[in-house]
Amino acid sequence: MSLLIVGCVFVATVLYLISTVIKPSNYPPGPSRWPIVGNTFFIKKLSKELGGQYKALLKLHEDYKSNIISLKLGSDEYVVVFGRKLVQQVFTRDEFQGRPDGFFIRLRTMGTRKGITMTDGQLWHEQRNFAERQLRQLGFGKLVTENLIKEELDNFLTSLGDKQEDVSLNKKLSSSFLNVLWTITGGKQFSKDDDKLDALLILLRERSKAFDMAGGLLNQLPWLRFIAPDYCGYTCIQSLNAKLFELFQGIISEHKKTITSETRDFVDAYLHEKESANPDTSTFTDEQLVAICLDFFIAGALTTSYTLDFAVLATASNPSVQQKLHEELDKVLKPKQIPSIEDKARLPYVEALLLESQRFQHVVPTAGPRRVLKDTSLDGYLIPKNTIVLMSLRSIHYDEARWNDPEVFRPERFLTEDGQLIPDEGLCTFGLGKRRCPGEVLAKSFLFLAFAALFNRYKITFPDGKGPSSLPGAGILLTPQPYTVNLEAR
Repeated sequence: MSLLIVGCVFVATVLYLISTVIKPSNYPPGPSRWPIVGNTFFIKKLSKELGGQYKALLKLHEDYKSNIISLKLGSDEYVVVFGRKLVQQVFTRDEFQGRPDGFFIRLRTMGTRKGITMTDGQLWHEQRNFAERQLRQLGFGKLVTENLIKEELDNFLTSLGDKQEDVSLNKKLSSSFLNVLWTITGGKQFSKDDDKLDALLILLRERSKAFDMAGGLLNQLPWLRFIAPDYCGYTCIQSLNAKLFELFQGIISEHKKTITSETRDFVDAYLHEKESANPDTSTFTDEQLVAICLDFFIAGALTTSYTLDFAVLATASNPSVQQKLHEELDKVLKPKQIPSIEDKARLPYVEALLLESQRFQHVVPTAGPRRVLKDTSLDGYLIPKNTIVLMSLRSIHYDEARWNDPEVFRPERFLTEDGQLIPDEGLCTFGLGKRRCPGEVLAKSFLFLAFAALFNRYKITFPDGKGPSSLPGAGILLTPQPYTVNLEAR
């Protein structure tokens, strides 16, 4: 009898292991899978060798000569799509609008499924619509936001003075945007002596470096947290999330003590909505508000400041580009003037340079993850329900058929022969469809105003003529290497 039981257990185990490596029928090509772990360690090794997960995925794209490849990461089925045609379909088709509901996704919001970025269904619709409506009412993308940005930039540029050598510009730029974002969200600016600002930036940076768009080992093999919590990132993410939640909960508590019928900021607007909603059916809770604040800062703060960093680095690395930039600025702006959004139309080279910088080194080389809401097909392949989809934006921005010489930094590709700006139809920097980045207007406004104001005031060079490594750090985001610059007033 005991032998029979052992035999049954053995057969069941073998069948289970076999089931973990079998691909669904009519499935995209991809590497062979190992039992249980799938392609997890293969992708991790390849990513380390090539310098980032996005490069590992592009290597598989080349190896299999397919615009869609499949992977098994832990227990989850993944497909990765390449090229604008397929990426656009995933961004816009309804069946690709879901988000995964895995261990890592819930861990980012303290074991729950809350917020906006990584939720779907009714909760997502209700909370996103409220957030977008309130941000518009608070002046998001309007003159009040422009004035807020210009005030912050004026303080920032004044603090730099006329000349500085070997200055760490990236930290200062990040602080400026974070201050704008927090003023809209929490109603007040961080003071220069407030250590919360530096602490928040450090936490966000550590978080973005620790994982990739697929969640890393912790998401794919969550049981590793019991035997190797440091190795898989569990210790790191628990500590970071706890500190972030403590920070936001403290801000919300302060608002509750001083709140009136007047709406000062987004937190006030949310608390007012929560108070008026039916507590038995409402999705408006303190925990949801904390999660939305977390979404705002994770999704917006670093992506915008890193984008500005890459634009500064590219311009300082190309003296001829910086010279053309200065020539255009001198024709339109007064010395040391901070531009207005209305000046965009008169500064096409500024816009072209920012577009080229985002194409050349986009901070989100791989977008996603999306969860398939029903069985569907893509590029002739069957994609089962609950498959997780990643999108290679790098494949769009470095498509030789579209850009001819994608490895070359050339702002002129976004200008006509007579110097007029060409729309950025070839780029995909803020997503498409229903989940298009809600902070796009704020990000674009800050990028233009900060970049134009900075170079209108300074000539920027590297100490001893040596810039940082051109290879960015790769995690969830591409991270510019630490750098310092010399600033010389013009």
